[in-house]
Order: sequence, then C-alpha cells, then structure tokens
Amino acid sequence: QYDVLGDDNKDVVMEEDDEHATTETIMMMATEPESIIQVDGDPKCCFFSFTEKFQANRIVRAQLWVHLRPADEVTTVFLQISRLMPVTDGSRHIRIRSLKIDVNAGVSSWQSIDVKQVLTVWLRQPETNWGIEINAFDARGNDLAVTSAEPGEEGLQPFMEVKISEGPKRARRDSGLDCDENSPESRCCRYPLTVDFEDFGWDWIIAPKRYKANYCSGECEYMHLQKYPHTHLVNKANPRGTAGPCCTPTKMSPINMLYFNRKEQIIYGKIPDMVVDRCGCS
Repeated sequence: QYDVLGDDNKDVVMEEDDEHATTETIMMMATEPESIIQVDGDPKCCFFSFTEKFQANRIVRAQLWVHLRPADEVTTVFLQISRLMPVTDGSRHIRIRSLKIDVNAGVSSWQSIDVKQVLTVWLRQPETNWGIEINAFDARGNDLAVTSAEPGEEGLQPFMEVKISEGPKRARRDSGLDCDENSPESRCCRYPLTVDFEDFGWDWIIAPKRYKANYCSGECEYMHLQKYPHTHLVNKANPRGTAGPCCTPTKMSPINMLYFNRKEQIIYGKIPDMVVDRCGCS
C-alpha cells in the first residue's frame, strides 16, 4: 500500500491567453554524487544536474519527493536534507531543510519538501552544487528514506519536480476599460448588461434564466489606427467607404446552458462567445 502525502498544491492548466505565462513541469531523477564528496563510497545519493533551461528567476516551484519505507510502529519521522560538500576538516554536509512527519505503522509513503530556495542558490552559484544527502530517521534511529535501488525498491529513488515559467506566449495586450452607465468615459469601454431570456419569451431555455452578457461602446481615437495596420491602410485607401476603427469585443467566453432542443430533448451544452470579457478598437 502506498500513500501519497505532502504538497497539496495541484498544477493548474491555464487557458492559453495573451495575459498568461505558460509553465513546464520537469521531473529529474537523482544520480550518484561525485567521489570527491563520498567517504567509503557513501552517500550514493543524491545529485541533480541542470541544463541551461533552468534559470533562477524562472523557477515557480521545486519539490523534492522522497519515498519512506514502512515504520514498525506509529512514530514521528524527521526528514532531513543536507547539502553535500567536498570532504574538508572532517565536515562534508550542512543541514538545510527538515520536515517532521507523523506516520502510521506498516505504510509506505511519498513525502515532498520544498527545495526552491536550495535550487535557486545552485542555479546562481553552480559551483556549490555537490548534491544533497537525504535521511528520514524514526524515533528508534532507523533511516526510512529510500535513496538507492535496493532489491524490491526499484523506481522509488528520490526525484525533483520543478515547475518553470516559460514567459508569455505573446505580447500582452491592453486589458481594456470597464465602465458603468454613470461613467463619464467616452473611449471604447465594456459596459455591464444582463440578458433575461424570459423577457424574450425563450421558455425553451431551462437555465440560466438570465446571465451577464456585457457589451462594448465608445469612441475609437485616430491613434488606434496605428495599432491596427489593416484598418489604417483601408482607411487611407478608401476613406469614404470606411468609418475608422470600431469599439468591438476583443475577447469573449462561453456559458453553460441547459435547454430543450427541437425534439423536446433536454440538452446541456457550452455555448461559445456569449460573454464579452474585453473590448477594444479594431
């Protein structure tokens, strides 16, 4: 029986939008540290190497996952992470992180510990990355951390889960203006509007009976012509046939709707482009 414990934060799949940065999650398995930091071949774990993709200012989250062997009894385990260093003056590691964990008897588990700060230091000062030593001592002094591939423990070695920000996919647009009926704003703006289906006599819509649709209204100044080359060129080529840029929705979103179709069947579906999220001149 394996019980996954630790960080409860879930990766959120973000909508691809011009205001959102994309992220990439990378899993790295631990390898054996260099012999210069080992004494009589120990420790055999754990070293993590990083490519140029990893940059300190782009690390969103870094979690070290460690598998714990079953304890013989209900106990408290102290998970300790120590930074390894070449052997000098009899000292070769510095404790950098620790975590107190209550575990049940006879249950294996995965535990995670935040190592973002450690990783950030390594990326800014690569010469300090000699690896880490992982221990998980119970009340009797037994080390329950799986750090090497013993028989029956294959695939249970420590690994690091790192989330990296890739930056915006496209240049960020103007967020647009939000107004209400009392706003003195004359420029292109998004205004609130609630649509009531019952007012239209649309009794075939079960839910929602009403929703916030919003609408766009306002003036688009000449400077907007410079932002949209096509509008600018059309206006110059045929000035009498065009009225310049117009205030119009630039981003819309769907709503979920429950309704009767023509066969009197109840349908639940997502209707696209029903809500104005942003207005702009185009």
